[in-house]
Amino acid sequence: MPVICSRSCGRLEHVIETRLLSTDELLRSLVDEVTEIRVRENAALQIVAELDRRGAASELGYKDLPKVLRHVVRWDTHVAKRWIDTAALLTGEITPTGSELAPKLPVTASAVAEGVLSVDHVAAVAAVMKTVPAEHEAMVVGYARDFEPVTVRKLGNKLAYTLLQNDPEPRDLEPAPPGNQHLMQWKNGILEIRAKLDRVTGAKYEALLDPLAKPRPDTGQGPDARSRSEREGDALADLVDLMLRADQLPEHGGEPVTLTVTMRHEDLANQVGQGMLDNGEHIPAEQVRRLACNAGIIPLLLGSQGQPMDIGRKTRTFPAGIRRTLVARDRGCAFPGCGRPPRHCDAHHIRHWANGGNTSVDNAVLLCRHHHTLIHQSKWNVKLVNGIPTFYAPDWLDPLRKPRRNPINTA
Repeated sequence: MPVICSRSCGRLEHVIETRLLSTDELLRSLVDEVTEIRVRENAALQIVAELDRRGAASELGYKDLPKVLRHVVRWDTHVAKRWIDTAALLTGEITPTGSELAPKLPVTASAVAEGVLSVDHVAAVAAVMKTVPAEHEAMVVGYARDFEPVTVRKLGNKLAYTLLQNDPEPRDLEPAPPGNQHLMQWKNGILEIRAKLDRVTGAKYEALLDPLAKPRPDTGQGPDARSRSEREGDALADLVDLMLRADQLPEHGGEPVTLTVTMRHEDLANQVGQGMLDNGEHIPAEQVRRLACNAGIIPLLLGSQGQPMDIGRKTRTFPAGIRRTLVARDRGCAFPGCGRPPRHCDAHHIRHWANGGNTSVDNAVLLCRHHHTLIHQSKWNVKLVNGIPTFYAPDWLDPLRKPRRNPINTA
């Protein structure tokens, strides 16, 4: 008697086959499947572009193409508009004489056709390209090949800022930033506080509040249940108490709470360029010089004899001097695509201390808590190449294991 099998048999075989794969094989399969999805998305974008070009909405009696797509593929209107806008960026126009013009974003269009970029990536690239010259498209698409859309936007903002700083053309002076504002009002026995702080003051405030707002350690009664706003509120209360006994301010990262400003010494001396605060914000040289006068500067030369660069096997803990050097070199979490500032980072032994690694700048890298854990528990590897932290992804993510660096925290 013949066995009758429905379409569900094929799905069951696929589930069984999937369960036989290793985790690395599953992840590689996922990458391949998503690439194929993106290739098919590109084919769909070409169809959308052609429907838009030939005026299909009018032909069908609709007001516009989004309303057509809303009925045909059941997209929300805003989704339909995004696909139409994306298609217009990736496809060439046809002139009245029949000539085809190149797409507005030709490099992006090629990458989308390969299946390496999503519709969200295209939106991020397009947003960045509104702020930088067309010749930088390949660089921005390179960001999109390596990172998720939100990081592409961050790197694009940084690129635009750098290009603006290097612009030789005279520009109007930026308006003076508003002064610091602080409002207090008592309501039903509770003091409500609102504040607007400039970049430098805001960065100082973050640096003071952050170590006090960390979740309390689990003491056997469960993890800290406070929300972030509650933890920061309690931290502000602690800060008030600490200011009443200012000689007892807490340490963070092995040294007293510090606001780090990174800048080339020759730029500071010549009053040009800008410095970078440890939260990633940039301030002009004039403000850096004013901070230096008010707060003093600790001279820091990587590799100088006056800076403790290597304490060998004496201790596993990184002293303040080595950490300060790492902050100057890495400027935050060194993991590709991460923008966490130094105050959220630990110093990680590249060769583990238990395996004979020294406590030194040449055997260390700054990593945020999340990526510190990831490096210890996954197949990501990190090495120093020419003094720069360089990462290598697992085989399932990149079979070629090409070197990756973090462009976010670099100057």
